[in-house]
Amino acid sequence: MPRVILSRRDPQPTKITPARVRAVTAASPAAKAGVAAGWELLTVNGQAIPDILAYRRELQAGRAELRLQGPDGAQVTVSVGWEEPGLEFEDVIFDGIRLCANHCDFCYIHQMPKGMRKSLYIMDDDFRTSFLYGSFVTLTNLREEDVRRIVDERLSPLYVSVHTANEAKRAELMNWWPNKVPLDEAVSVRGMIERLASIDLYTQMVLVPGRNDGDDLDETLAYLASRPNVLAAAAVPVGLTSHRGHLTALAPYTPEQAADVLMRIHRFQERMLAERGTRFVFASDEFYLRAGIALPPDEAYEGYAMLENGVGMVRDFLTAGPPATLPARLDPPRRVLVATGRLFAPVLTEALAPLSQVAGLELEVRAITNRTFGEVTTVAGLLAGRDLLAGVAPGEADLLLVSPNMFKYGTEVMLDDRTRSQVEAELGMRVAVGGTNVAELIDTIVTGEVHDHLPSIGFSTHAIKEAAKQH
Repeated sequence: MPRVILSRRDPQPTKITPARVRAVTAASPAAKAGVAAGWELLTVNGQAIPDILAYRRELQAGRAELRLQGPDGAQVTVSVGWEEPGLEFEDVIFDGIRLCANHCDFCYIHQMPKGMRKSLYIMDDDFRTSFLYGSFVTLTNLREEDVRRIVDERLSPLYVSVHTANEAKRAELMNWWPNKVPLDEAVSVRGMIERLASIDLYTQMVLVPGRNDGDDLDETLAYLASRPNVLAAAAVPVGLTSHRGHLTALAPYTPEQAADVLMRIHRFQERMLAERGTRFVFASDEFYLRAGIALPPDEAYEGYAMLENGVGMVRDFLTAGPPATLPARLDPPRRVLVATGRLFAPVLTEALAPLSQVAGLELEVRAITNRTFGEVTTVAGLLAGRDLLAGVAPGEADLLLVSPNMFKYGTEVMLDDRTRSQVEAELGMRVAVGGTNVAELIDTIVTGEVHDHLPSIGFSTHAIKEAAKQH
């Protein structure tokens, strides 16, 4: 469980929070001083070091004295000048992840099922992970020294959850706790965007039907486009689960409501293309799929700047396209199941239609119902191992292919801590990752050769919310 920092209105004293060393480079200054994995960095140049960014800042000054402590309490000082000390740390945030000061009506963490790993319930809202990893933050928990640090160290770009530029509506949607807001002006999204004028910002709006869409969306886009430091905006629909309980009643977008959002976004894109040569605002794939409107072409995403926010993931997956030629027959014959979320299943079925001409291949795209988060959750990235076990019968296929986004980045661990190997053993069939695009998926289906395809995102604390497309 990572360290966390509660949002508090009262200023807190600076304290030393040791950074644990994961590895030490051979023959480096740290190694020559006897430092090894398991040691802790205490200070640099006599200063407490809260994160990897502050650590790099001190090293870039040219001379640095690092005080480290071993497991037995022994301390050493390592002096360096314009050279790497040779330390690799277990985490990039040393003093703890900043927690959210809000109680949003649509918060995904409040909708999580019980019994999952504790780290998935962390309500993070940390400007440092926004800079390092592109996670969206609300800025409401910033302290005055945080704002100065962002500007002075030019922590750019940042990714900001705006939701609406109407200050009263934003307060109503986000419900921040007054005793958790350290800086009164931080709750003004316009004020913060303007104070951070030297920082490039990518922004998002989690849209809630009837709350911050319609004319309010038009006004928000107009304001964001008026700020030179706002590079782009993403519009994503509210993500819901069946675990809302006591929370405010919210409904998913209907096809008609989704179509209205797209109409407004397309209209604004045309204006921006004429005025600035960029579309500026981009709608998440879910709006197109819910509205039954064709996805934009590849070039309309202008480089996929917010791919991990669900903007363009489907088009990016489809762009590679199927191979020019396919085998006439598979020998021996093979039955393959491709498991995905209910939202993407129709798109995937159409994309794999050319494989129907391959003799000896029995192929089915299986839309898996999400029993972990509830049927209202339809994206593949939030399917857990238990959902696969409930949606696929043991031994019913030779090969079960699943989305790479169902796994923690770089591992075979799923949201409920089941592993691919465990699911494979319980189902009594081969289970593998299909591919990160349709060409890789078709190659795996046809050849039966399994590759180690990495997911687009994992499920760190912020990635859960990115998969759900909200913060």
